[in-house]
Amino acid sequence: MVSDPAVADLTLDELRARLAAAIAAVAGFDGWGDEAIAAAADAVGVDRAAAAYAFRGGAMDMIAAWTTHVDAAMAAAFTADALAALPMRERIRRLVRFRLASVAGQRESLRRALAIMAQPVNTARAVRLGWRTADAMWRLAGDTATDYNHYSKRAILGGIYAATLAVLVGDDSEGQADTMAFLDRRIEGIMRFEKAKGQLLRPTEQRFSMVRLLGRLRYPAT
Repeated sequence: MVSDPAVADLTLDELRARLAAAIAAVAGFDGWGDEAIAAAADAVGVDRAAAAYAFRGGAMDMIAAWTTHVDAAMAAAFTADALAALPMRERIRRLVRFRLASVAGQRESLRRALAIMAQPVNTARAVRLGWRTADAMWRLAGDTATDYNHYSKRAILGGIYAATLAVLVGDDSEGQADTMAFLDRRIEGIMRFEKAKGQLLRPTEQRFSMVRLLGRLRYPAT
């Protein structure tokens, strides 16, 4: 029985969105399974059978919904204008930190989710989720790359975000200071890589050339 008439006509995607945060809140205790779905359904006022049907794909469906929920919250919290005045590294830092803060209160749920995502049967879908998250962050940050840089940026940021989540689940430092320091080091690495790549890929005539320098020393322009 649906206790809240407002959710009776929701689509499956809307139902998943309504339940995602509630499931994540209890998954640390109940696991990413039927018990978490039932508890979340009761908390939100959704028929248990409808909630179970919405997540009939199992734990990865629930984890994907949680990821989508955080994506939506991030998009609502940051506008292009709000980030435009910041250096690119600070835009990325703020976006990732927002996501970390969004899940820090459910670290046991996160730990269990990461373990599920690491299972070989779930690897492909986990990679797709990571890619989607990285893409959402780069787009909010104002990235407009359409060539192979589009793919390299997302692959690198997705890997960094996943690694930072793994640090977060075991971080007992005050305010997760160790996680934030880890993140800052990795973001600086991204920016150095992007700078070096940009120099490497400049037109040939704009790159530094030892041969050209020696030639100029030997045959100075007249």
